[in-house]
Amino acid sequence: MSFFKNLFSREKKESLDQGLQKTKESFLSRIGRAIAGKSTVDTEVLDNLEEALVSADVGVETTVKIIDKIEQRVAKDKYLGTSELNRLLQEEIAALLVDAPDSGFRDFDVPADKKPYVIMVVGVNGVGKTTTIGKLAYNFKKAGKSVLLGAADTFRAAAVDQLTIWSDRVGVPIVKQAMGSDPGAVAFDTVQSGVARDVDVIIIDTAGRLHNKIHLMDELSKIKRVMKKVIPDAPHEVLLVLDGSTGQNAVEQAKQFTAATEVTSLAITKLDGTAKGGVVLAIANQFKIPVKYIGIGEKMEDLQVFDKHAFVDSLFSVND
Repeated sequence: MSFFKNLFSREKKESLDQGLQKTKESFLSRIGRAIAGKSTVDTEVLDNLEEALVSADVGVETTVKIIDKIEQRVAKDKYLGTSELNRLLQEEIAALLVDAPDSGFRDFDVPADKKPYVIMVVGVNGVGKTTTIGKLAYNFKKAGKSVLLGAADTFRAAAVDQLTIWSDRVGVPIVKQAMGSDPGAVAFDTVQSGVARDVDVIIIDTAGRLHNKIHLMDELSKIKRVMKKVIPDAPHEVLLVLDGSTGQNAVEQAKQFTAATEVTSLAITKLDGTAKGGVVLAIANQFKIPVKYIGIGEKMEDLQVFDKHAFVDSLFSVND
């Protein structure tokens, strides 16, 4: 078993390395320029490094934290070579990333005392929300879990249609109503049906309109409220999906949604086509919410469980 597990892990790591290629090339080249011609970490190196991290979409707040930590190490050790800087950067970046309170999700497991386990998925249109739900359903099913989808984004016919395509593709049932139906009613029916069917996991899609934050807040609150009528502690997870390729715009979306509802986990998509993967660090650090999943490709397997050490290792690894 361990041989196959290691083989599987190696394949996952290779996919991660490949998916982060553009981010890695940009990230390493910026850091390389920051320390070019220097043998020790001095003020100029730190200034260059700060500029490199900000321009790599790591964000000002997160960058300042990283630079402060490195400055402390320089002051403590008196002499710090640029050869040690990569290792130190990796340590500090990994330390900023928040761990999920429960590690069972790594195997697409769910708590035994929460059945069905209800995930409410939020995020603006176009970030890959429906695709992420489909891929989550695939992975939960692959892990032996029974899954039910709920199409509570009733404001766009395309959203219901897309989720229906995914339910057919993955082979899991879906609860839906006509376009324009009350999203709360769809959520209620989904949870009620999930309990009746004794499913393991319920994943509910929601509308992602940000033009009226008050309306969004009211709508998400109502969806939560009606779920609680069936399962008092539902939803067990509120997963915010963000498009990593939009850089700092993803940070702004995270601000809007964390203000509108309690977000408990993050999925960051479309990292394979962008050099802006550094935004993962900015979002995780600024909002203190664990990144659970990252999207690094089109295939169903390309929604990966986020491992902060593997992510940081990929960012700094040089191709042979």
